[in-house]
Amino acid sequence: MEEKETFITAEGKKQLEERLKDLKVNGRAEMAEKIRVAREFGDLSENAEYDIAKDEQAKMEAEILEIEAKLRNARIIDEKVKGDKADVGSKVTIKPVGADSETTYTIVGTHESNPLDEKEPKISNESPIGKALLGKRRGDEITVKTPRGEMKFKITDIR
Repeated sequence: MEEKETFITAEGKKQLEERLKDLKVNGRAEMAEKIRVAREFGDLSENAEYDIAKDEQAKMEAEILEIEAKLRNARIIDEKVKGDKADVGSKVTIKPVGADSETTYTIVGTHESNPLDEKEPKISNESPIGKALLGKRRGDEITVKTPRGEMKFKITDIR
């Protein structure tokens, strides 16, 4: 199975590396202790604490593998993107056609997406709006399919 490239900022990569280190060092040690304690409760075939600890361990190991894959396939986003086309790393200001309110989004990879952040909303390059913005210029209009129907936006700024 081919792994997909992960777009990520330098800060996002640093956070993933810190999370991975924490899981491998502290998480694994804590899990080993939980399993050791659970084993002391007796018969493993009827030991709910042991089963829960083993499930938690499996979830943690899956998260470790997922983070390692993201880091292995990471492509660092240049947050000082130059140019007049929207791309991953761009800050794009859009407004619904016929409305006065504008919103500025930073286009990021899926891992860092947080469109509801009030200070700096970030949308994924794979989201409907993110996909529609890629390659567009200031003044372009985009149409985005949403659960409530199609919405039209005008790009008012790209930086």
